[in-house]
Amino acid sequence: MQHRHHDAVVVLMRRVAADIVMPRFRNLAADEIEEKASDDMVTVADRLSEAALTAGLAALDPAIRVVGEEAVAADAALVDGIDRGAVWIIDPIDGTNNYASGIATFGIMIALVTDGETQAGWILDPVSDRLCHAVLGGGAYIDGARVHTRPSGAARPSSVIATYHLDDAARVALIARAEMAFTVTPMPRCAAEQYPRLVLGTNDVALFQKTLPWDHAPGSLFLREAGGVVRRPDGTDYRVGDQRQGMIAAASPALWEQAAKALFD
Repeated sequence: MQHRHHDAVVVLMRRVAADIVMPRFRNLAADEIEEKASDDMVTVADRLSEAALTAGLAALDPAIRVVGEEAVAADAALVDGIDRGAVWIIDPIDGTNNYASGIATFGIMIALVTDGETQAGWILDPVSDRLCHAVLGGGAYIDGARVHTRPSGAARPSSVIATYHLDDAARVALIARAEMAFTVTPMPRCAAEQYPRLVLGTNDVALFQKTLPWDHAPGSLFLREAGGVVRRPDGTDYRVGDQRQGMIAAASPALWEQAAKALFD
């Protein structure tokens, strides 16, 4: 199933990838990379990508508000009311630290959200041109083919744990808890890559600390529509606009329960 804006969104994303993002990959000058916060990079490509995506989406339907990650970084008030009405949410380059370091693990993400519920989401890998998309109630797809989660069934399922926002003591304690039940593997620091890994069976569970809407609105819908779950530690589903930290994404309800017990009980 495709959302009515699907074709236009995909054309826009691929044009931005080809014209803006890929020509600058491994080709950025030192003054084209900034640290906007501790361990949080932004590049000229992020800003140009967001400007082009914002203009393209605004042209599709002027009644739908557009909120981009870099616009919010410049004016935090823009995120207010993101869970009210119809909103396009843009992550112009997810995994900017990877992108700026020449690591080919990054993506372009767009979600269409109405009153805090994601209606459709798109995740483009500009390097491989892999397109993941999902429609609420209509399934999850990779390059147009319907996909479903494939839990590994391993005695010690594969998990990834986001720890880069924790202090050393909290990091050590959390990983120790996770390792009692799971095989802990490195997180790619890119939600545009992590959510597909949960659908494709590379990982069974992911624990995120920060849950910013541009990072999670597209991927959470993609995983849910493929048969997985994305919930807060208290069991409530993720919704755009919820400012709390901490979230478990899992390839199945049973894996989510296993992770919640291991990590938070």
